[in-house]
Amino acid sequence: MTDSAVSDAQPLHVRPAIQGTRGPDDSPADQWNRAAHAGLAVATFGLSPLALMLAAFDWAGHLAVSPGKCFDLATHGWLAATFPSRLRPTGDEAQEDGTTVYAGHADPRFTAAAWSHWPFQMYRDAFLAVERWWCEATRGVPGVERHHEELVGFAARQWLDACSPGNFIATNPEVLQATLRSGGANLAAGLRNWLDDANAMADTLRGTRARVAQPWIPGRDVAVTPGRVVWRNALCELLQYASTTPDVTREPILIVPSWIMKYYILDLQPHNSLTRFLVEQGYTVFAVSWRNPGPQARDLGLDDYLRDGLLAALEAVRARCGEPVHALGYCLGGTLLAIGAAALARDGRRDMLRSVTLLAALTDFSEPGELGLFIDASELAALDALMWRQGYLDGAQMSAAFQLLNARDLIWSRMMSEYLLGRRTKPNDLMSWNADTTRMPYRMHSEYLTHLFLDNDLAAGRYCVDGRPIALSDIEAPMFVVGTERDHVSPWRSVYKLHLLTHNALTLVLTSGGHNAGIVSEPGHPGRYFRCATRESGAPYRSRHEYVSDTPVIDGSWWTCWCDWLRGHSTGEVPARTPEAGLGPAPGEYVLET
Repeated sequence: MTDSAVSDAQPLHVRPAIQGTRGPDDSPADQWNRAAHAGLAVATFGLSPLALMLAAFDWAGHLAVSPGKCFDLATHGWLAATFPSRLRPTGDEAQEDGTTVYAGHADPRFTAAAWSHWPFQMYRDAFLAVERWWCEATRGVPGVERHHEELVGFAARQWLDACSPGNFIATNPEVLQATLRSGGANLAAGLRNWLDDANAMADTLRGTRARVAQPWIPGRDVAVTPGRVVWRNALCELLQYASTTPDVTREPILIVPSWIMKYYILDLQPHNSLTRFLVEQGYTVFAVSWRNPGPQARDLGLDDYLRDGLLAALEAVRARCGEPVHALGYCLGGTLLAIGAAALARDGRRDMLRSVTLLAALTDFSEPGELGLFIDASELAALDALMWRQGYLDGAQMSAAFQLLNARDLIWSRMMSEYLLGRRTKPNDLMSWNADTTRMPYRMHSEYLTHLFLDNDLAAGRYCVDGRPIALSDIEAPMFVVGTERDHVSPWRSVYKLHLLTHNALTLVLTSGGHNAGIVSEPGHPGRYFRCATRESGAPYRSRHEYVSDTPVIDGSWWTCWCDWLRGHSTGEVPARTPEAGLGPAPGEYVLET
């Protein structure tokens, strides 16, 4: 064991809450208030009903004093009732401020040929006409606050998706055909699936559910790239992967994943592992594996994750290789890396980083996409109370919020397939990773939501590290930034705003896919493409519309483009580095914690 390594038996560092941060030692009145909020939050799964009530009142009140809007809606309502099919978009789909409204033949819920026959065509067209009417009703009402408009529209979509004719046996031709063919066996199988899920949910609510058997086990099926745990503290482990080439690039790579999920999103199976790809391309690769915190870690904050996580791991890599580091951050790991890079630049330690790569990571949170629907003062008060009661935010609770953002595909389509058609979804490596959730300490997650999401302190230059503000404009290391076209978590239009916050050389890649699938985009993956353009240091700003129109589409994986970029920002090769014996083989111990 090296001097910097400590036993994993050491408890997570706990310190008292600092001034200005809510903690368990507040006054009795504060604890009484928070207990009441927590009780309500448990009953509403962490959502704030008051936020929705305020949004509905704002929308309904302004709609009542907008006679022109009411007349238009009445006209469209009459047309919807009389000629429902005429209100569908003329193309395959229409895009309205980020909301996709499908024509009947393009909506993925109604692609089966049976939906074109009477009476199912009538059900489909009537539903889509109502859906479009509500889309128009919740938008463009004069005087409604934008956040309230989005929240009301979101709530309307949830109710409409629940009422889709595809969700009911009598109005879904696919289910009726399957029932006739199987003699009702599909419904019997669906009932068994529902009972299994209901029992699992009840066990979860009682806190008695055992760990779900994962079909893809880290170290056996995924996260199998050979390596060693070379350093560990109470917050994270540092993995170093074994080289497969005689020589490696002088500067090593450090991967900093998000702490919301397990690190092996970038090391799934050998064929789609970015980690293995980099090793085979001749790089020394390190990765951070975060510990899964429990209630005892409630007072760990963002400063702890920065100091004892990112910066400590960076020091450990630098000590082993003696070279500046190519640092990569994914999702929240990218946000943390941007904060760390700015802090290092402010403190005159720019030589620690050779380059900075951010994958689907936000630095400006003014437009966080649909996740922003759950970020306002009322919602954060409910979530803060829930986390205060537990000491952490459970991964399953976070997963529920993400499922609501894409309820059409992740909830209703799944329920139709598993409960009405009786088909269990066969999990793949990405789905298994997504189910392998982690917890987030109360203090850290509260600080993250308040200072970054709600107040946008990082983009505004108000975010402080060690009591002093940092600025992303201080970063001089070249950047490689990746956004994905269909990202609901880190919308690429928000990722692009880093151009406004920095002046260094910045290469932006916009790739096909969503938040995870767009990043796990190995060479040879069918249908993948990307755009790539570089803003040189000091060059004038170019809008994202100009970026899209002026940047050609390239077929293939962005991985090869990034690998070429890394090599262009490296300074030669050295003999391959062999990981020391360390603390055990990869993937380590923390990734297996439940």
